[in-house]
Amino acid sequence: MPALLITHPCFVEHDTGPGHPERPDRMRAIDKALEHEMFQDLKREEAPLRDDVEERILLAHPKRYLDSIKAARPEEGEPPVRLDPDTVLSSKSWEPALRAVGAGLYAVDQVMNPEAGIRKVFCQVRPCGHHAERERAMGFCIFSNVAIAGLYAREKYGVERVAVVDFDVHHGNGTQDIFWNDKNLFLGSTHQMPLYPGTGAMSETGVGNIFNAPLRPNDGGEQFREAMRSRILPALRNFAPDIVLISAGFDAHEADPLASLRLKEDDFAWITDELCEVAERYAQGRVVSMLEGGYDLTALARSVAVHVKLLMDAA
Repeated sequence: MPALLITHPCFVEHDTGPGHPERPDRMRAIDKALEHEMFQDLKREEAPLRDDVEERILLAHPKRYLDSIKAARPEEGEPPVRLDPDTVLSSKSWEPALRAVGAGLYAVDQVMNPEAGIRKVFCQVRPCGHHAERERAMGFCIFSNVAIAGLYAREKYGVERVAVVDFDVHHGNGTQDIFWNDKNLFLGSTHQMPLYPGTGAMSETGVGNIFNAPLRPNDGGEQFREAMRSRILPALRNFAPDIVLISAGFDAHEADPLASLRLKEDDFAWITDELCEVAERYAQGRVVSMLEGGYDLTALARSVAVHVKLLMDAA
């Protein structure tokens, strides 16, 4: 079975402004890396602009929040709007935001449909999503792409146990906020602490479904793998997910400018392999990975490349 890449040219049109780390060049750097001949068997499709996308956004966000974002959109030629100090909504951000959600929905459709012949999907999208809480845009994120995808899998396909594993250097507070009270929604997160957004303590456990494993500044692959082996992966196996979603942030890389963990490409390859093994055992191999952070362009491109290659090998 081939692995599937879902992306779209419009993602570079989400204009965050000069000097913003979450910039269009992130997409271009990944595009270049995935041009290598080793990815010639990677299936590629465009992220859809779905008729039902706003309805699906309401799985994770209330209508008043969606309406507030729609109302905040600047017109063509107007300056960008800041939804918070870090989160920009430009005149061309709306389509990328909807297609980012649509990528996750389509990825779920693919892995849940046996006739599609797809079990591993990487969604190369922006804006990212894991900081977007139910009623709050923050941390470069407008809609909670991965949480919406997981809730859609449950609503559309009757998936009972939905798991998200987040290895971004920043805690996925939005996913945690949306999953907090539901024992059939699992979040496992490694992240640097203290660091933005200030959440993610080990004591934050929801209804026994949230497993945070904070790492200290300058921790590297050894500490990351130990956190995964001792806390996240055992809990994930005990949860026995029906689908595995990944918030694939690559800003824990040692070269990234926004934090100070010391991960390397091999660490991202290792955790990808581990999560694919869990999916094979419990979830019929179904993995949907969605891009989150990663702001050094070279490190991002190399890390995405090893992540996608492992998804291909496990497909």
